[in-house]
Amino acid sequence: MKDNNTGFFSNVKGDFLGGITAGIVALPLALAFGEQTELGAVAGLYGAIALGIVAALFGGTKTQISGPTAPMTVVAAVLIMEAIKELGGLQQAMPVIIASFVLTGIIQASLGLLKLGKFIKYIPYPVVSGFMSGIGVIIIVTQIFPFFGAESPAGGALGTISNIHRIPELVNFYSVGIAVITVILIYSLPFITKKIPATLVALILVSIAAYYLVPDGLFLKINSKGALPTGLPDVNFDFLKVLANPKVLVRIFEYAFTLAALGSIDSLLTSVVADNVTKTKHDSNKELIGQGLGNMAAGIIGGLPGAGATMRTVININSGGKGRLSGVVAGLLLAGILLGLGQLVGHIPNAVLAGILVTVGIGIIDYKGLRHIRSVPRSEAVIMLIVLLLTVFVDLLVAVGAGVVLAAFVFMKETADIVEGKSNIKPLKQFKEEGTWEDEKGLVNKLGDKVFIKHIEGPLFFGMIAGFKSQIEAIPDDVSFVIFRMDKVSYVDQSGLYAMEEAVTDLLNRNVKVLFLGLSGQPKTMFEKIDIVPDLVSREECFDSVKEVEEYLDKELEKIN
Repeated sequence: MKDNNTGFFSNVKGDFLGGITAGIVALPLALAFGEQTELGAVAGLYGAIALGIVAALFGGTKTQISGPTAPMTVVAAVLIMEAIKELGGLQQAMPVIIASFVLTGIIQASLGLLKLGKFIKYIPYPVVSGFMSGIGVIIIVTQIFPFFGAESPAGGALGTISNIHRIPELVNFYSVGIAVITVILIYSLPFITKKIPATLVALILVSIAAYYLVPDGLFLKINSKGALPTGLPDVNFDFLKVLANPKVLVRIFEYAFTLAALGSIDSLLTSVVADNVTKTKHDSNKELIGQGLGNMAAGIIGGLPGAGATMRTVININSGGKGRLSGVVAGLLLAGILLGLGQLVGHIPNAVLAGILVTVGIGIIDYKGLRHIRSVPRSEAVIMLIVLLLTVFVDLLVAVGAGVVLAAFVFMKETADIVEGKSNIKPLKQFKEEGTWEDEKGLVNKLGDKVFIKHIEGPLFFGMIAGFKSQIEAIPDDVSFVIFRMDKVSYVDQSGLYAMEEAVTDLLNRNVKVLFLGLSGQPKTMFEKIDIVPDLVSREECFDSVKEVEEYLDKELEKIN
């Protein structure tokens, strides 16, 4: 891949068209995500405007379109509800909410400055799959009540499920019809044309139809929270007092860290998609800095935090966007809509936004992972299901943390089993039948039971230490030489170092001479740092080839005999 070093205004026409198209697609999603929280639809627009412009200017992916996303909105909604519940109202909670969003951006920018962007890719697929599917389920479940024309109960997905029996008494059939028509339009329009975003068409057509066809009294019941503000957002600097209070800072850090982690993962995954489409290469650390600055800007003006949005980014690219100008144009378009059409936008029925969000939730679920659940290793399927259930019914941060820990343990167990299965300790005469490496055949034919070979393949790490020690203990006392074959050892951790040190010391105490074959790279460096070499095994007893070992053993066995 090549880095796209074009200037800011080098693709004005393409970036303008890409940005306009992406902004149009972003409008209904921003409104729907905002309406999902207590801050209202305008918060979604504020977030899309600020994050979209700032991240485009300072990020590391030139074609990325950023704004509120489903995972970020779910966490932000929980944070907002908790703050309102604890502080007694939205107005009292706003400084804490804004401080949390600003802290999210600070954490993201810090991750970029510390150059930690590359480590995001190490999150296992089952964890990402389970989490994204869980987010999709949460969005669908929490939109059930708005879909039927009722206000969502408190408590998120659990609250909705526990109150589901109340829907028959609360149902508004106008709302159901509006939501169903919205969903049908979104799924059917692409079969007719893909030039016009289906969500935008559904948003406009169904809202207009509802306004003129639903009786006035009933329309008020299905209406959103009213007209949006038409001026620039107010900036309240009370959040600075929150950020300066260590006690409050500790309490909001969990949510801010969760948002930062989700936003980083979401953005960098989108960056990879953009790379594949444009054949360029993004700067992951710079992208985190841009996203962090964008979320700080969004938070300061009361907007929802967000991330790089895959669908909007691909639409931008396919519409001609190649540079940062496209993201700026998308943000400015949303700002123009807010300032000029705020009165109209505020009268979109809740059921329309619920219908849009239901389709978003359905689209987020990882059907590929669920479809292959019987085909993938059982341990990975179990991890995915655990993360999904924890995401929906417990806590998003707990879900991701538990998933990563479980995946790490599974990886260590499986790696240890593989390494132990490939790590053989046998007398040379037994290698005539099995386990002989091609270049060891000369040794096998010449030498007898006085020499053992210990093959180690892969990392020597704490997950395989128990098996390693057992194999060392199984070596009989009448052996004269043990050869540790190290040329396929890629890495040794601290546990592995101490286990090797203990093994060599034990063998030497039993009057068994230890030889290293193929010791190099990081393992050699680490062995020398803690003086396994040369204090326990001299450099003359470390060999690069089997032939050198064979010549050495010929001389040593002659002395013994």
